[in-house]
Amino acid sequence: MARIELDLAHAYRPNPQQDSDYALLPLKMTFEDGGAYALLGPSGCGKTTLLNITSGLLQPSHGKVLFDGRDMTRQSPQERNIAQVFQFPVIYDTMTVAENLAFPLRNRKVPEAQIKKRVGEIAEMLDMSGQLNQRAAGLAADAKQKISLGRGLVRPDVAAVLFDEPLTVIDPHLKWQLRRKLKQIHHELKLTLVYVTHDQVEALTFADQVVVMTRGRAVQVGPADALFERPQHTFVGHFIGSPGMNFLHAEVRGAQLLLAGDEWPLPAGVRLPEGPLKLGVRPEYVEVTAPHAPGAVAATVRQVQDVGTHLMLTAELQGVPLKARLGVEWLTLKAGDPVWLQLLGPHSCFYVNEELVS
Repeated sequence: MARIELDLAHAYRPNPQQDSDYALLPLKMTFEDGGAYALLGPSGCGKTTLLNITSGLLQPSHGKVLFDGRDMTRQSPQERNIAQVFQFPVIYDTMTVAENLAFPLRNRKVPEAQIKKRVGEIAEMLDMSGQLNQRAAGLAADAKQKISLGRGLVRPDVAAVLFDEPLTVIDPHLKWQLRRKLKQIHHELKLTLVYVTHDQVEALTFADQVVVMTRGRAVQVGPADALFERPQHTFVGHFIGSPGMNFLHAEVRGAQLLLAGDEWPLPAGVRLPEGPLKLGVRPEYVEVTAPHAPGAVAATVRQVQDVGTHLMLTAELQGVPLKARLGVEWLTLKAGDPVWLQLLGPHSCFYVNEELVS
């Protein structure tokens, strides 16, 4: 296992002059020894580029990569002792499950007794002990991907295991099982794991620390609760959550906050810069309240969706849609009804130039 430090940028074209020329804008990041990390973001944000630079499949155009303090920027994946699991299974169909799992160890001349023991341990973790003698060719896609995962995990001395969207080919009802299994394996083996995905559920359930990326930037690194409660960038607020955070234009004048045509004192203990900003509030923290209550705004109901455990209210405030997660007692609300919504509170976030200021 290794502590991996990245201080780099990457451009695929020579002589980059502006941000759009970079696949990865300058970043500093550390993957601690034994940590579980997820690189989360939409397609094209730089996740796989960052993963491939970490593994050694790609050399950064600027900066360096350190493993336990050693400069490994120009070293190959073999020299870095990296295992990488790709989006589609990479296995040998003519081999049995056991032979596939043993292959990385046999390549390294590990004694057969150790190979048998290690293969048995990994197969048990992946619930494949009963399939060890089956040929890989006849297995379903999820079983083949389990083998691919196992080949990445089988080497006990590996510096890190990198996963590039490994559950893409897996049926949705099986994904949660493999996510849970990977989490369990991480706790048991204490490997350094880095997992690329565009699925926030995968990232938030697998990783201890999530790196949220957009347009070549890592805009926030943190645990799931920090990403949800205090998004450091409006993109994180929008991307994390279902639905994402509501954003409203507001303005600070002195000790007053102007919002939706009304004016209120700034919340207690909150200091904000003068001028325009954005108020961010999660649908989970928007409440229906009494008319003209302090901090409440008047909106119009556009839709009420009953999703079983709760209602999802869509309202409109001066042409801006607002989402609120409500209890089923508000099922009486209908499209066109006026509704008063409480937006200000301890969970309110304020942004200037898309960055969190309070």
